[in-house]
Amino acid sequence: METTNKEFRNYDKLAIDAAVRKHYQKMRQNQTYDYVKRMQEKYLKFDKPMDLWEAMEKLNHLIDVSDPDLDLPNIQHLIQSAEAIRADDRPDWMQLVGLIHDLGKVMYLWGSDEDGTSQAEQWGLVGDIFVVGCALPNSCVYPEFNALNSDMSDERYNTSQGIYQTRCGLDNLTLAWGHDEYLYQVLSHHKANKIPKEGMVMIRYHSFYPWHTGGSYQNLMNEQDKQYKIWVDDFNKYDLYTKCEQTYDLNEIKDYYQPIAEKYLGKGPIYW
Repeated sequence: METTNKEFRNYDKLAIDAAVRKHYQKMRQNQTYDYVKRMQEKYLKFDKPMDLWEAMEKLNHLIDVSDPDLDLPNIQHLIQSAEAIRADDRPDWMQLVGLIHDLGKVMYLWGSDEDGTSQAEQWGLVGDIFVVGCALPNSCVYPEFNALNSDMSDERYNTSQGIYQTRCGLDNLTLAWGHDEYLYQVLSHHKANKIPKEGMVMIRYHSFYPWHTGGSYQNLMNEQDKQYKIWVDDFNKYDLYTKCEQTYDLNEIKDYYQPIAEKYLGKGPIYW
């Protein structure tokens, strides 16, 4: 994959700073441990059948307000990622992961402003995620907002270990609520899912920047997580550095990706 000199994830650009800062302020303030548990109970019902391609089409109507690099409908970012992975002749399952990795954002269809899971209020839907149940690290984007989180004045949650055991591992942490965890859980409960573990890790942790880029939470990591980071870093080259203004028609690329999707996800609907 070729990269350009374009600067990505620059959160100091004046044109986007106010909107993105406001998003992260709300996210840091509202994403508490109790909030995440409520969202898990509310949204992990797996009772809304929807075809994969219909879900893809729905992202034509969503622009990620937390992204400082791209203001196109989210479906374009997905196709850009998948096509770059395809161009590098990476495995077909990884191409599929590129195509669907943000598909959990369809939560906005049944989300609400109050939960931060709607088009208007996306602080429970998109953005860099972090661990809830322990102290927020300075590696979070806009760390000045960490103090707004009420958990940081709760002695159960405001230490570096918080409610967790040392070296418990990523899979035993509760992360901020958003599209990553939502899609991961949906696919984990989808009986036809055959995406390999590498792909599921890429889906679940690609927005976990304080960990994979910031180097935080080392006290909670286990040996398995070292491999997780290799997989996520590999994927994130395509998630981040493929963002551009080129657009695609979903119908034109569907013929190529549909057999791959059926190979790993089956032909029936996915239950969201």
